Amino acid sequence: VQLVESGGGLVQAGGSLRLSCAASGIIFSTYIMMWYRQAPGKQREFVAAIQGGGSTNYADSVKGRFTISRDNAKNTVYLQMNSLKPEDTAVYCCSALKEAAYWGQGTQVTVSS
Repeated sequence: VQLVESGGGLVQAGGSLRLSCAASGIIFSTYIMMWYRQAPGKQREFVAAIQGGGSTNYADSVKGRFTISRDNAKNTVYLQMNSLKPEDTAVYCCSALKEAAYWGQGTQVTVSS
């Protein structure tokens, strides 16, 4: 199983980024896909999740700013991040969950003030 994130980078506050996570080695459509983030010195925190059928949920801190989506034909999950804030700075990782959880290596997102 492999999860590969991309799309991170440096952006100014108020800007946008779109993260992607490409999965292989799993039947993608049967997995719940999630995004987590971990800022320096802090615990990893949940950001967003999407089920195979498209149902979503979000952390309160990102509701209305972030949108998770998936393309089951491309085995890819996305995280559209708008109105970014400096406190969104973190390493963002995707995860695939079914009977077991798989994790990617993460992509760095840095939001400057």
